Amino acid sequence: MALVAIIGRPNVGKSTLFNRLVGRRQAIVDEYSGVTRDRHYGLSDWGGRTFSLIDTGGYVSETEDLFEKEIAKQVKIAMEEANLILFVCDSRQGLNDLDRDVSRLLRQSKKPVMMVANKVDNPGMEAESFEFYELGFEKIYPVSAMTGTGTGDLLDDLIKLLPEEEEQEESDLPRISIVGRPNAGKSSLVNALLGHDRNIVTDIAGTTRDTIDTHYNAYGFDFMLVDTAGIRKKAKVHEDLEFYSVMRAIRAIEHADVCVLMIDAVEGIGQQDLNIFSLIQKNRKGVVVLINKWDLVEKETNTAKEMEDEIRKRFAPFADIPILFTSVTEKQRIHKALETALEVYKNRTQRIKTHKLNEVMLPIIEHTPPPATKGKYIKIKYVQQLPTHAPTFAFYCNLPQYIKDPYRRFVENQLRMHFSLTGVPIQIFFRKK
Repeated sequence: MALVAIIGRPNVGKSTLFNRLVGRRQAIVDEYSGVTRDRHYGLSDWGGRTFSLIDTGGYVSETEDLFEKEIAKQVKIAMEEANLILFVCDSRQGLNDLDRDVSRLLRQSKKPVMMVANKVDNPGMEAESFEFYELGFEKIYPVSAMTGTGTGDLLDDLIKLLPEEEEQEESDLPRISIVGRPNAGKSSLVNALLGHDRNIVTDIAGTTRDTIDTHYNAYGFDFMLVDTAGIRKKAKVHEDLEFYSVMRAIRAIEHADVCVLMIDAVEGIGQQDLNIFSLIQKNRKGVVVLINKWDLVEKETNTAKEMEDEIRKRFAPFADIPILFTSVTEKQRIHKALETALEVYKNRTQRIKTHKLNEVMLPIIEHTPPPATKGKYIKIKYVQQLPTHAPTFAFYCNLPQYIKDPYRRFVENQLRMHFSLTGVPIQIFFRKK
């Protein structure tokens, strides 16, 4: 999957364009925002091509502002990762020195660049975008991110410039990604898994430059390890590893069935861990939480339980997740982590028979029906699992619009209580019978 970065100086409408490309199309897969500071990530689909989109902060080249310096670092990282760049300018304000600074930066990247003149809100304003030809780009795309005008033409040409999608070897094996913030022990875990007498069969390049699928076939395990080793090997990136790690995590999560989220036991759970967990949940991937470096923690009687309770509290309402305490350097519970990940994969891919669902759930619903609303009683008659890539359940009833979130959570808890769904985000729909 190709990565497209939206870059430009502050206040030219980059985020509005991002929202237009990601949030206003019927074929959009998902959107994730607030992953780190004000960066936004999403998936967009156009003309049969799906691509990742990243919205960067406004680039300012020479500044003493620490926040602007941090944004500048992130913009450069996004440029390095991207297959294609959308360079956005403001046609109302016209060309200025900051735009020239950005254009010089983009020329150094040697990446394909599409020059986008935003805020062309009516045909009469199109001529105002012509001055941007001074920057030396072959074509200007006048658009209005607010109304969507011109974005179709932009996307038509964008997908032509994306690199060819590489054919990836099809495999029915589970795909497990190791994700987490820097220094949580991801590299050590991958090395521990692959560094033995390794019965590794193949190394297959993934659909992106940064993800490598390795067929792991040893010690009774057989799965594809989605390795984000690029974060360790990218020589040019010395700073802002948190931002960089999230970009890597996004790619790894997109390619996985189950994610092993590693948390540093010494540092404890941080915002970055919550952000990555949120990405896993929104992508509806299975998850196993691995608390690494447990050998370095001073322990009392309830230390493990207290940390586990804190993690579940921070991850709520999705708290039905396996949590393991490990030390990768001491080889503690590494294989248990793999066993648990494969159990979660089994939970995620299971198909629960319709008669079994109704046999279990209907008596529970009859005993605890949805509360009446406006004097109207809700009757749920039937439930089935939908044929989707992750567990999704439809409950058919007479008045689905009156079912509130608390009852939805009650139904989810009952499903989890009676069926093996640990580690798996699930979706529940109430539909008109």
